[in-house]
Amino acid sequence: MTARAETDRGIARRLVASFVLLLACPVLMAAFARWGRVLFPAYRDLSKAWIGLLSALTSVLPFALWDWLVVVLVIVALIALVRCLSGRGRLLVWFSWLTLAGACTLFSFVAGWALNHYAPSLAGELGLEVREYSTDELAAATEHYLQEAATFAPEVPRNYDGSLAEQDFYELAGIAGASYTNLAQNYPIFTGSTRPVKALLLFGEPLLYSGHTGIFWAPTGESGVPLNDPPADLPFIMCHEAAHRLGLASEQEANFAAYLACAASDDVRLRYSGAYNAFVYCWNALYAADGERAVQLLQDAAEGDVGEGVVLVWADRLATHEAYDAYEGTFEKVGTTVNDTYLKSFGESSGVRSYGLVVDLLIASSSSSGP
Repeated sequence: MTARAETDRGIARRLVASFVLLLACPVLMAAFARWGRVLFPAYRDLSKAWIGLLSALTSVLPFALWDWLVVVLVIVALIALVRCLSGRGRLLVWFSWLTLAGACTLFSFVAGWALNHYAPSLAGELGLEVREYSTDELAAATEHYLQEAATFAPEVPRNYDGSLAEQDFYELAGIAGASYTNLAQNYPIFTGSTRPVKALLLFGEPLLYSGHTGIFWAPTGESGVPLNDPPADLPFIMCHEAAHRLGLASEQEANFAAYLACAASDDVRLRYSGAYNAFVYCWNALYAADGERAVQLLQDAAEGDVGEGVVLVWADRLATHEAYDAYEGTFEKVGTTVNDTYLKSFGESSGVRSYGLVVDLLIASSSSSGP
């Protein structure tokens, strides 16, 4: 067999393998959408084991491996493309390898983790009853989380002007990575990797400009967060991405899990960040439902026993908004559209709005003896 014929066979094998892997993704998604309850918890256990292995292998680095790997692979692919165009290689060989790499990455993402989108609800796992709630119940939950946040607010390290002090990112990353240990003792759903959350050194800023504050990259098992996330949100976001690593694919469930992990922590920075975010989610929902009542609730709380803490909480909210405003733009709209499409493709019919539906879980938790 000639070298040319052997090369052609290699191209054919790679393209066939790519086609099979790419076709397997929608087939698996359709199967889990139809028979998800039957296929769990076996899939969840396999997914956790696989992600745990990847997380252990990549944990030797304090920063996200994929963050750098993507750049390296793009450079290699471009160099190979230039060689092909200059006549020193075959374009079809380059295309077959690029297609195979993309197919393997997508299959690893879908088969190794993303099918967790079809898992039974977290509320059911925790024994919480989620239903439609009245404005009174929403207001009660908002006040509950505001009081909780206001209690912790003065205890969190702050600067002389009252703003939140900058914390050691890598220290928080280690604490957040192991933040589900206490919860896992009573709820097996929270078992899994306790490795530190990773810093996004290259793609952190672009991620923020795209409207995202963190990302879980399943092909390497890494939960990554930009260094410049606002301090009030940072511990909560770290716990959110760590929740994804445990197989909680739904955004609203990862948000609720992050609150639970923060609330169960012994570190006041996590406890405050969790309560602060729970309050913000509930207050935003209350303001949309009854703006006058939301404002009055805030004013009444500021005149109450934890008034000093309420003032700090609201100042942190304004500072957080200001930090995110610096990243607004066209790129954010594009990033939000892409994420919206991704969420809907895995059955989260409300797309990015599912980030706010965590309010139902927060109300259920605040009004029961749940987690």
